[in-house]
Amino acid sequence: MKLWERYHTPTTVDEAVALLQQYAGTARIIAGGTDLLVEMREGHHDPFPALIDITSIPSLRTIQIEKDTVYIGAGVAHTPIVKNPVLVERATCLVESCGVIGGPQVRNVGTLGGNVAHALPAGDGTTSLVALDAEVEIFKNGKRRWVNILEMFTGPGQSLLDSTRDVLLQFRFRLSGKNEATAFKRIMRPQGVALPILGCAVWVRLDESREYFDMVRVCIAPIAPTPTRISELEEVLKGQPANEVSIQKAVDTGLKVVHPRTSKYRATAEYRQEMMELLLRRTLPLAIERARTGKAIPEGVGLK
Repeated sequence: MKLWERYHTPTTVDEAVALLQQYAGTARIIAGGTDLLVEMREGHHDPFPALIDITSIPSLRTIQIEKDTVYIGAGVAHTPIVKNPVLVERATCLVESCGVIGGPQVRNVGTLGGNVAHALPAGDGTTSLVALDAEVEIFKNGKRRWVNILEMFTGPGQSLLDSTRDVLLQFRFRLSGKNEATAFKRIMRPQGVALPILGCAVWVRLDESREYFDMVRVCIAPIAPTPTRISELEEVLKGQPANEVSIQKAVDTGLKVVHPRTSKYRATAEYRQEMMELLLRRTLPLAIERARTGKAIPEGVGLK
């Protein structure tokens, strides 16, 4: 079965935009294709007049560090993120989330931009980007602009971007500094469909004594139609001792304000709520330890 008529490989953003305009909403952006090609083969899309592959655009394939800010092109695959030493040390949650996506073949071609553009609330890379308070540069309505990562999602599987007219360009966020650290963990189904039951990413900053929380960001997904931070839980931890008592308060708050629904593909609501407590008890102490020691070794990451 023919899935597309023409396949373009532009080498600049301007060229990609010109092609989108030429096809007037009938072409489709593609990067790694690990989601889109599967959907096409399963008949979820009619054959496209054209696919526009952005992975030949050098500016979308780079990881750049400028002082304490990192810029990651939308076409960067998961494997280079996992292997980047700066991200390993200073954006550990993103390395841990990208390192558990699919197998080695998927991580070698699947992109962080695709993980976000597909707009699924359970995206592992997305979960960590939310905890990192990342921003996204997009080309939309004829101009470039930056938006917060949370603005990218308008509903389950629904993106701010029209993939037949708009382009996701790159991400940026501040790297962890002194007394700051991150962590990511997820719970998967033990068999059957490879879907996460829940994933959790946290970012913490401790005070100068390293005994109290100064600021916390927490994202657990999927618990809502779109990725979200648990602001009530973050507020409970602010200014509190970085210990088990405070973590218990955070868990109790999370159980009160977060109510994941039953999913026939994932698990029951009750089980997912229990797993939320488990994830918080794993990620928060790990992030605290990393912030105190200044050392971060990613856990559970596939390197081959």
